[in-house]
Amino acid sequence: MNPMAPSPAAASPQPTRARFGVVGFCVALAVVTYLDRACIGVLSGDIRRDLGLSMQQMGFVFSAFTLAYAIFEIPSAWWGEKIGARKVLARIVAWWSVFTLLTAAVTGFKSMLAVRFLFGAGEAGAWPNATRVFSRWIPASERGRVQGVFFAGAHLAAGLTPPLVLLLAPVVGWRGVFLIFGCLGFAWSWSWLRWFRDRPADHPAVNAAELAHITGGTVAAPSGQGPPSKLWGQLLRSPEVWLLSVVAFANGYGFYFVITWLPTFLATLGFSAATLAVYSGLPMIFAVPADLLGGVTTDCLARKLGLRLGRALVGGAAYAVAATAMFVATRATDNPHAAAVLLAVAGGASMFALAASWATCIEISSEHSGLVSATMNTMGQVGGMLSPIVLALLVERSGAAGKWLLPLQLIAGLYALAALSWLFINPRRRLSA
Repeated sequence: MNPMAPSPAAASPQPTRARFGVVGFCVALAVVTYLDRACIGVLSGDIRRDLGLSMQQMGFVFSAFTLAYAIFEIPSAWWGEKIGARKVLARIVAWWSVFTLLTAAVTGFKSMLAVRFLFGAGEAGAWPNATRVFSRWIPASERGRVQGVFFAGAHLAAGLTPPLVLLLAPVVGWRGVFLIFGCLGFAWSWSWLRWFRDRPADHPAVNAAELAHITGGTVAAPSGQGPPSKLWGQLLRSPEVWLLSVVAFANGYGFYFVITWLPTFLATLGFSAATLAVYSGLPMIFAVPADLLGGVTTDCLARKLGLRLGRALVGGAAYAVAATAMFVATRATDNPHAAAVLLAVAGGASMFALAASWATCIEISSEHSGLVSATMNTMGQVGGMLSPIVLALLVERSGAAGKWLLPLQLIAGLYALAALSWLFINPRRRLSA
């Protein structure tokens, strides 16, 4: 043996890290697309005053976005299956920028309703297509933590947006805030199209070692083919898809309360503007470590206890905590600070389960994870659509005393239902493709 020859281990190149660049792009996508969702809730008072909207009308404005998002979520995911996530996500973020800018130009209820509906239609499918990206670029052992990092980026943006908006709005007005935010997505779309490839094997920055690491836990992307027709029936017959949809409905219902009416509710507790800004963003700030820890925890438990317990324990425990904190918050309104913190705990706890939910979508059908996650997320958007309208209706028709309690208790009940659903979800029960 030649003593100067390198050993096989030394001769093997280290895996490149192009997949981390993919994660970075997707986190930036999550940040950008969540700016507007958090922004409009904080600015709702100024918008209502300027446009002369009632609370119920503003509820319809909030829900117009999520209605369109729900309608177009599955078609957009199918489009990603057909032509690839690279082109679809670039189009989604460019659309996001255009309609964030157009939100600044509305003149009344009808134009605001139309812009927000078209906004939701164009942004639909962002997260299912990101999940499709992860299913092809991220090995199974890393999916939970990557999903956690992805959600953390979105929720960090949502948590930091309220104080940022409250600083900008007095200077540039609510229309100026939308103009500033609307410029961000164009740069992302241009960079994404230049750098990303749908298949890791096609990316010049991926070496053989990284490709072997990635493909050890993923499936090859079908080229130019949409989902087989029989998959639609399999989706409808899958107990996992139905149960994950129940979980997503509860999550979406609670989340859209946080980003729409939470600032208005906190204002009724007598907080100053500065304190209101902090507490409005606190649920999403709490969500950031919850996202990260939830992803790491579900991967760790899946390795030690098996996939089913690794996902179900995280999902069930998280929603049980969320339900308890939300219900106790309704009993603590005589202590506004305690109530606000409990609401933040509930919001953060519900996000602890997100990585488990979205990783399960990949596990039950990796090759069609975009479509499976879109089906789940559609029900989340239905919950988000109903949340602002139902809350406004309950608040406006209730007496002055305790009129916010029933809407919050309804959220607690939905979180409890989500916790129960996780008892029956089995990520190992795959759809056949």
